[in-house]
Amino acid sequence: MKINRRTFLKLAGATGAAGMMSRPRKARAAGLARLSDNSYAVLVDTTLCVGCRACEAACSEANRLPEPVMPGDQAVFEKERSTSPQSYTVVNRSRNTNEKETPRFVKSQCMHCVQPACASACPVRALVKSPEGPVVYQQDRCIGCRYCMVACPFGIPKFEYEKAVPSIRKCSFCAERQKQGKLPACAEVCPTGALKFGKREELLEIARTRIYQNPDRYIHHIYGEHEVGGTGWLYITDVPFEKLGFRMDLGTTSYPEFTWPFLSAVPFVLMLWPPFLMGIYAFTKNREKTTEAGEKKEARYE
Repeated sequence: MKINRRTFLKLAGATGAAGMMSRPRKARAAGLARLSDNSYAVLVDTTLCVGCRACEAACSEANRLPEPVMPGDQAVFEKERSTSPQSYTVVNRSRNTNEKETPRFVKSQCMHCVQPACASACPVRALVKSPEGPVVYQQDRCIGCRYCMVACPFGIPKFEYEKAVPSIRKCSFCAERQKQGKLPACAEVCPTGALKFGKREELLEIARTRIYQNPDRYIHHIYGEHEVGGTGWLYITDVPFEKLGFRMDLGTTSYPEFTWPFLSAVPFVLMLWPPFLMGIYAFTKNREKTTEAGEKKEARYE
């Protein structure tokens, strides 16, 4: 492949132009919010949670995961736990609880954001936000880049480092069960009604009503209503959210709004970078051949 300087500069220009032209408009990211208006969600009322961890057992059974530590074993609450490839949801006890305070328990899992940072960061669309609410992982598309792990403000996606062919693992919001008209496994088995499944807008109204009717009982905040642009899991409680391990520094702007111009160009860079490097290689080899031919010609006349 013979490439002169002009051809090389054209190749470089075309690569840069394609990357710039490929940036999708901001409306594409915002479109996820419109899809969420009628999406499903779960309202978690921590004042009703008794820490029975039936949700953990149901989640493990529905997803064919190892059985969790036996429900009722209070020792499991001694340390704060996080989700893992073997546990898509975990229940933790409130932090810094003294003897006079009633302990509060909170369930953690993928928050299924309205505009998920993990999906926007994925260059191959292995993570997709569905109109119904779940953020779905498609293993056959995943290339193992783990950008989703870095992007998620809640630290939810987990990587199977111990496997030869690893995947990303996280709560799927029981997307397949929802398609069959069933509740998410965790919400179905909750014995106290701490987990309420339904349309997101309806659950927000229920949460607002509970807070309005019991102003001295609840913190006047619905976690997930506005955090990072809104989430599919909503929480109300009667203790400071910090005690339940929630991040309060996330703001209300969805992360894709910050990163969309850069992240949207990643797939095109991956596509255009190899030919660009090939062009550089060909250009360099052509110069080496030209220089070598010139040196041989000079040697014949010496």
